[in-house]
Amino acid sequence: MTTSTQARPMASPSLAPPPRVNHRRSYARRALRADLLVTLLWASAAAAVALFLASGGAAQFTSAAQIVTSLGIVAGLVGTDFILVMLVLAARIPLIDRTIGHDRAIAVHRSLGKPALYLLLGHGALLLTGYGMSAGINPIAEIGPMWALPDMPLAFGGTGLLIAVVVTSLVAVRRRFSYEGWHLVHLLSYVAVAVALPHQLSVGGVLAEGTAQRVYWIGLYVLAFGAIATFRFVEPVVSSLRHRITVSGVRTIAPGVTSIELTGRDLHKLGASGGQFFIWRFWTGRTWWHSHPISLSAVPTAGSARITVRELGAGSGRISAVPVGTKVSFEGPYGLFSGAARTAPRLAIAAAGIGITPVRALLEHARLAPGEATVLLRASTPEETYLWDEIYDIAAAKGITCYVMVGHRAARGPGWMPADDARRGVTLASVFPDLARSDLYLCGPTAWLDLVEHDAKALGLPDHQIHAERFDW
Repeated sequence: MTTSTQARPMASPSLAPPPRVNHRRSYARRALRADLLVTLLWASAAAAVALFLASGGAAQFTSAAQIVTSLGIVAGLVGTDFILVMLVLAARIPLIDRTIGHDRAIAVHRSLGKPALYLLLGHGALLLTGYGMSAGINPIAEIGPMWALPDMPLAFGGTGLLIAVVVTSLVAVRRRFSYEGWHLVHLLSYVAVAVALPHQLSVGGVLAEGTAQRVYWIGLYVLAFGAIATFRFVEPVVSSLRHRITVSGVRTIAPGVTSIELTGRDLHKLGASGGQFFIWRFWTGRTWWHSHPISLSAVPTAGSARITVRELGAGSGRISAVPVGTKVSFEGPYGLFSGAARTAPRLAIAAAGIGITPVRALLEHARLAPGEATVLLRASTPEETYLWDEIYDIAAAKGITCYVMVGHRAARGPGWMPADDARRGVTLASVFPDLARSDLYLCGPTAWLDLVEHDAKALGLPDHQIHAERFDW
């Protein structure tokens, strides 16, 4: 069955018009903070090299062997700095999340993985070559004497762990792992960095006691591991104990789709905006070992919150059957798929499938003038119209124009819409005629989302006006 694009009637809004917000000014401030953050991250690597050169490293470029050895030291310093930056980006520090968003932070984190590994492998190869040249022996033969140096076995072991982490992070390899298995291997990055520290402090005299380099590097390690300990472990435990969330109800809203009602204390003080997600852990015998990144499907009140889950695997299937009374711990909120990311005066939203969940909370939380927002809901079949009735109610109350598309994707033309709509010449521009002055929020299956995003960019919409929430890891 295919239902053509159709508008829902727009009722008179029941809320007073919201105060005017200068979204461009808010975006400019956030963009400035993002630029400063990126500059700071790159400056950390430059500072590591500058400190080495200023502490006598510049004087070591006098012979071929010393040049090779010094380049090896520089590669190791920059590679280690990248690894520590990766840990900071993965620590879910609120300032970073509010500035660039969780998705972008993790994207940068991933992009540094291979360069860091190559630099550390180059570090080892260059040092072996340089030491071998100085001793007049084959670089391979230098492995034995280097292995005998204090703490070097730990350094070799750390490099091996990093290789395992980077290899399992490659998309083609990652898809062969369950999320739990991949996450367990990824935790080895913490171990790999920790076991590399002793050889930095004990070998070669680069970080000798009393030097600025030693203070700098110990400070970086404290920052990285302190952020991990604080925001990945301590803060989530404290918040979970403070809010005491439990499951108060489990309701099937469609085949394979379940809404989980949560109750707790002062949940309105979680600091969550509509559209953000938390990482949830349900404490039952079958689910305690698996954490789930799931968006809110309703804005928290003082005593309640709600998430909506589609069964996409064994993990999500188990949490869809958790009993009432199950204790829940959490991390978050995370993400910039919220009003905080807006840059333009109008709002355009397209959601498909279970991607409706953050959109429903985003619309509930948003303060909108009548006619300010337009929403497109997409489903392949009528059975996939999850929470659409709730969207209609919010749209009627806030003066939001709402369009729907139901039907299997077109074989020709824009592949993100049903065949009937494609034949009638429906386009992204016809659904959102004021797209150039809008922020476009997209949430749904990655393949569908990529097609819509491609069309938006083809129409000239800049990247900073596109906000995509992808359900992948």
